[in-house]
Amino acid sequence: MPPRHSVAAWLPSLLGFLTAVGPASTDMYLPAFPAIEAGLGAPAGSAQITLAAWFAGLAVGQLTQGTLADRFGRRSPLLAGTAVYTLACIACALAPSILALSVARVVAAIAASAGMVIPRAMVRDLADGHEAARLLSRLMLVMGVAPILAPSIGGAVLLLASWRGIFWVMAGYGAICLALVAALLPDTLPPGARLRLSPVEQIARYRAILRDRGFRLHAGMGAAATFAFFAYLGGSAPVFIDGFGLSPSAFGLVFGGCAAGLIGAAQLAPRLLARLGSPRLLRWTARVYALAALALLAAAFVPVHRFAAVFVPVFVMVALQGVLNPVTTAAALSRHAAQAGSASALMGTWQFLMGALSGLAVGLVTDGTPRGMAALMALGAAALLLADHARAKAYPPA
Repeated sequence: MPPRHSVAAWLPSLLGFLTAVGPASTDMYLPAFPAIEAGLGAPAGSAQITLAAWFAGLAVGQLTQGTLADRFGRRSPLLAGTAVYTLACIACALAPSILALSVARVVAAIAASAGMVIPRAMVRDLADGHEAARLLSRLMLVMGVAPILAPSIGGAVLLLASWRGIFWVMAGYGAICLALVAALLPDTLPPGARLRLSPVEQIARYRAILRDRGFRLHAGMGAAATFAFFAYLGGSAPVFIDGFGLSPSAFGLVFGGCAAGLIGAAQLAPRLLARLGSPRLLRWTARVYALAALALLAAAFVPVHRFAAVFVPVFVMVALQGVLNPVTTAAALSRHAAQAGSASALMGTWQFLMGALSGLAVGLVTDGTPRGMAALMALGAAALLLADHARAKAYPPA
């Protein structure tokens, strides 16, 4: 199916920059976990609570922003979301306790969800199938710069200021996003296509989307991979900084290397999709992902932990997110053109609920070794394999 609108060459870059608010806000403060706990007088592992709060806010915000995007169009909710996000980041910078920081992170996440849900819905407004996967991969190319730069920026800020400076940088990013949306962003949802739904009607819409087996299976694969990925996000700083003794800046390089792998895989995804088709590509990606998880488990549960033995399988799993994210998203949204905002929101909510659960779990099992992170990432890989097996049974190859 060809695109329904011409797509300006710069629009995917702008949408990627807006979507990057999520990974940037997640990753930039990871190197500051020890500093946050020390600065606020909080016990070890409590910084992960703020990360789980962020993921929980994203889960709630996905549903809210999807409904708003289908009702008011794409532009207005993005303007409101980026404005509230900026103010919430300022509240994070001024937070006097872990509890206050967690509450401010929840508010920031709900607002930031606008930049994560709405660009995906705009892609679905513009294209379908392989073209949608191609545009989503272009978004990932831009937004993928965020996890490469964000930890390094966070580490650099820690050299010059306290952890609070990181949240002032996030507030500046939000202000730039607000200015770009106000000055440049078109609205891809015409007034005649907007939906005026009551809460009961919106719930019925979500139920109808969930009754679509294709949506459930592909969104389930994305959620399983997200669980593993967020175990890495929450567990990597204790593993590499506390366990292997890396400095925050060195950790930023390790984190950026993994993010570079994700970007590279995301750019290969459309070519692989055209060559192999979605079913075969997902099947082989799930299998390689599971093998990497087994290698990580083996490296984590030996008496002596080696950096390379842990880093290499982690790198492979993170890189494969670059294939799983655009392909599962395009497949899940494929039959929901008339309700792309709601479908995108529902998928995002599912994923970030898994992220919040993973974030809480990794905080409980953090002990400075790779064991807890590896176990949770392997659990996500097992769920991915099961979801892919169910998908293959439901849609056998012709």
